[in-house]
Amino acid sequence: MIGQEILDHVGYRGRVQRALFTAQDPKTLQQAFAQLKRNAEMRPLYEAAVARQQADQIFNLSLTRTATKTLLAPGVRGVIGVGRVKTPMLSIVCLRELEIRNFRPEDYFEVLAAATVAGGSFLMRCASPAKTRFKERLRAEAIAKAAAGHQGPLSVAVDEKRQAPPRLFDLPSLQKTCGQRWGWTADKTLSVAQELYDGEGKKLITYPRAEARSLTENQIIDAPAIVAALTGLRGFAHLEIAPPVIRRGKSGHFCDKALEGVSHHAVVPNVVVLEDLQTPLTRLSEDEKRLFALICRSYLAAVMPDYEYRQTVVTLSVPVPESGPAEFRAVGRIPLRLGWKAVYQAVDPDSEAEDEQTLPSLGDGETAVLSDARVEAKRTQPPSRYNEGTLVDAMQNAWRFVEDPALRERLKEAKGIGTPATRAEIIKGLKRQNLLAADGKLVLPTPAGLQLFELLRGAAPALVDPGTTALWEMRLDEVVTGKADFRAVIDGIAEAAVELIEALLGPSSGMLDLTLPAPALRPDRRRPGGQGARPAAMKEAKPVRRRRATKAEPAPTRKPKTSSNPVFDMEVTAGAAAPTAKMVAYAQSLARDKNVPLPAGYDRDFKACRRFLDEKAR
Repeated sequence: MIGQEILDHVGYRGRVQRALFTAQDPKTLQQAFAQLKRNAEMRPLYEAAVARQQADQIFNLSLTRTATKTLLAPGVRGVIGVGRVKTPMLSIVCLRELEIRNFRPEDYFEVLAAATVAGGSFLMRCASPAKTRFKERLRAEAIAKAAAGHQGPLSVAVDEKRQAPPRLFDLPSLQKTCGQRWGWTADKTLSVAQELYDGEGKKLITYPRAEARSLTENQIIDAPAIVAALTGLRGFAHLEIAPPVIRRGKSGHFCDKALEGVSHHAVVPNVVVLEDLQTPLTRLSEDEKRLFALICRSYLAAVMPDYEYRQTVVTLSVPVPESGPAEFRAVGRIPLRLGWKAVYQAVDPDSEAEDEQTLPSLGDGETAVLSDARVEAKRTQPPSRYNEGTLVDAMQNAWRFVEDPALRERLKEAKGIGTPATRAEIIKGLKRQNLLAADGKLVLPTPAGLQLFELLRGAAPALVDPGTTALWEMRLDEVVTGKADFRAVIDGIAEAAVELIEALLGPSSGMLDLTLPAPALRPDRRRPGGQGARPAAMKEAKPVRRRRATKAEPAPTRKPKTSSNPVFDMEVTAGAAAPTAKMVAYAQSLARDKNVPLPAGYDRDFKACRRFLDEKAR
């Protein structure tokens, strides 16, 4: 979008081609310039960017003004910043905080017993008939009493299963993993990844602001070279990957279909610079080494065999007096082939689930004796607060906040709210506005953030609904794939903004009485006392009496208009903004000095005025 706007601004009408690359080493750049794309092919991306820009302007300007004027208590300074993405992000954190505060713990009980067979002993647990927890201690104690000394035949089911490796990293999943493992903020993860991508003498990974977790099918050819280079490093030398396992399709790691409408593929090691890894590795900081190793493990796992294991499920029915039988259960898993898990074994050993254990040799129908039957009292726990990584993940999976089943399924195919490139900055912005705060690794709403959320939820619920924003994000993504017209999307968002403005202008249940930061003032760079210096009295902030809005109108937007332009080899949008006062004054001065007439609309049409200035100011 930036490139196209520059071309429009200077009025360029010649041929344009684009170089697309996901790494910045010389070889990748040479390949990109050898395979230039017609600018017309980028039209959908440009239209989607225009639609996204206009949507942000409509929400950020119109609704910030409206909320500040209607919800900020008299005498309280500051601005209630409302954003199409940042307000639902605040909502996600506030909803979790309220869920924790309103959580009421409940006691529940589990029944355990030791089972003994000829080959040894193992632990069995009792599951209630409805697969729920026992809430009554008397019921649990009755089962434990019946289980003590019980002898009966085991039902043993053995299955050989396999598990494919995890998907590759996009930026959100990378931020989530780094937040969980090392407590990194989303911004730190992006910063370290950016240095690995374009740092001087590094350039070890592909573009970090990845939107997808798949690679193109053309990149299959790179797998042997990447594997050979990485297994040459000491940390991966023990891995045997010959040949690489290639998984295609949406359930695999190489899939063109999964990348439709996506600008950047998964984050992986840069194949071009891997021939000599030792030199760039010496330039890495400790954080950069950790992140690079994580990305390398992800790629190696993706091209390694499945993890194969034998799973045994054992059940034993125990009759309980004056009640139905209780089923005791145990699950065991024996690895048959580590496969991709070998790459994580040293740094992230596989932890068995609570109900999985190593079982002795068992036969179906074999008799077992239960002993040491006991009741364990437990208590439900509230959900965990978000760290920045899990918050980004929640934004990526906004469908979880939607109750309608059909809509939930539809939104699972969407990309959530916000973009990978902007989420970290939005979190930082909410902190600067004193709406979110950090508590160690965790993210919490401030009192002002919670109060603002409650006010907005009461006045305009759709404004704080992540599901609503996710729907609009999906519509914006459909512009990229050609399923939606960008003008229709802009018009729809403008109509939604009008409805939200009218809701905010309606009767309010309260006002925000906590001080919020005001917008930062531009520093006065003029010399004190010199020409153009502002008088001291003008530097003091004074209250401004503003007319209360009486009509719901979104902020004016730069609505693109169509014109023939060979830059795109098709219709292209161009701005229709008004010229600045200085431009108009200069045009009038030129017309007087050169004794030429002013063009029609020079004082209203930016392009007409600029064209006149370009022609006559030479």
